[in-house]
Amino acid sequence: MSCSSSSGSEGEEEGFDAYRKGGYHAVRIGDPFSGGRYIAQRKLVWGQFSTVWLAYDTLTSSYVALKIQKSAQQFAQAALHEIEFLSAAADGDLANTKCVVRLIDHFKHTGPNGQHLCMVLEFLGDSLLRLIRYNHYKGLKINKVREICRCILTGLDYLHRELGMIHSDLKPENILLCSTIDPAKDPVRSGLTPLLEKPEGNANGGGSSMNLIEKKLKRRAKRAVAKISERRVSMVGATGEEASSKTERSLDGIDMRCKVVDFGNACWADKQFAEEIQTRQYRAPEVILKSGYSFSVDMWSFGCTAFELVTGDMLFAPKDGNGYGEDEDHLALMMELLGKMPRKVCVFLLSHCVFSVYSLLLIYLIEQIAIGGAKSKDYFDRHGDLKRIRRLKYWPLDRLLIDKYKLPEAEAKDFAEFLTPILEFAPEKRPTAQQCLEHPWMNVTTQDNADNIDAQMNNLEIKG
Repeated sequence: MSCSSSSGSEGEEEGFDAYRKGGYHAVRIGDPFSGGRYIAQRKLVWGQFSTVWLAYDTLTSSYVALKIQKSAQQFAQAALHEIEFLSAAADGDLANTKCVVRLIDHFKHTGPNGQHLCMVLEFLGDSLLRLIRYNHYKGLKINKVREICRCILTGLDYLHRELGMIHSDLKPENILLCSTIDPAKDPVRSGLTPLLEKPEGNANGGGSSMNLIEKKLKRRAKRAVAKISERRVSMVGATGEEASSKTERSLDGIDMRCKVVDFGNACWADKQFAEEIQTRQYRAPEVILKSGYSFSVDMWSFGCTAFELVTGDMLFAPKDGNGYGEDEDHLALMMELLGKMPRKVCVFLLSHCVFSVYSLLLIYLIEQIAIGGAKSKDYFDRHGDLKRIRRLKYWPLDRLLIDKYKLPEAEAKDFAEFLTPILEFAPEKRPTAQQCLEHPWMNVTTQDNADNIDAQMNNLEIKG
């Protein structure tokens, strides 16, 4: 329900000690921002860098996510970094069809704890992680996974091929559904009336009096409330049915369309900022081995995410062991699933790149012992075997899906055929997002999919 640049939390409080100089801005319901255009409605989530609030945009008469960064210099720099990438994504997607979260506005807000950079993003729903938890970690039906994958790949294809951008932290937490699982948490579907006036005695940080512009914006917002009421009347019947089905953990009626969010760690392919990227469980082998990376690291993370959607389990969950660390265990888990690593390594050397619609990236293959990279000799012997983990238990992907997760054999083999190339050790052999979108597995049409597409088209026509 957020667009935070650090993984957020809804279930616990961020702690009052962080509300100090350089820290969070204390927001109260009804507080105005940006000259009164945005009115805080309720807190959505918080992260290590920011809090995210549901806000009402009085200019467009719509709900948005207002992300308020901590005021210290390092957090301000992180916000500017994210704004750079979100702005580039928004500028190239005027039609808002590329499955990437949309940056609407950004501004500075001065409060008792300093000056805070604020981002206004479109309001989205729950994360894929929350969807997985909602489904009790049982995995989703394959047709729903396919629908989600289509959105993720559309977003990655746009970032990679059109913008030359690497997300570098793709995972279920950083992919949000376009609407909430629970209709009661959606401000439009639940019939939430926007709070346009600050409650009595709630004065904080937004200025002591409203100027003429603020008053005009609020009058305009009041006129828009009637329009929201009209919209929600047409949706009330469907809402009741959805609420009752969700008590049984049914996923029917949940819109599986989603968007890629959180660009706090993004980089340009020709201007990388960090050597160690990605959340541990979704980290590509070339990152562990420090042999260079490019767009294909996002594809590896996508493959891990797709597996998690189908099974409810993380594909790789490495741990420290007796005499070896997380990195080596991670490599061992990869090899048990995918076989022994090749002796060739791909080192990505970026030459003069001009990123337009088609990005130009030169890839060179370099022969080295084991699989090369700054860290390879720490983990592999001269035969390409792990030094400290000797006994591997191989379990191919298709058999894993059949034996452990009880997928029908044909379904398991089809999904494994799609996923295995994405989890190729050699980064240059992984398919691009565009190629994945053209894969036969992505283009299977089921009756459920056809009915869902028809329903979404009808819904769009009604809204229009």
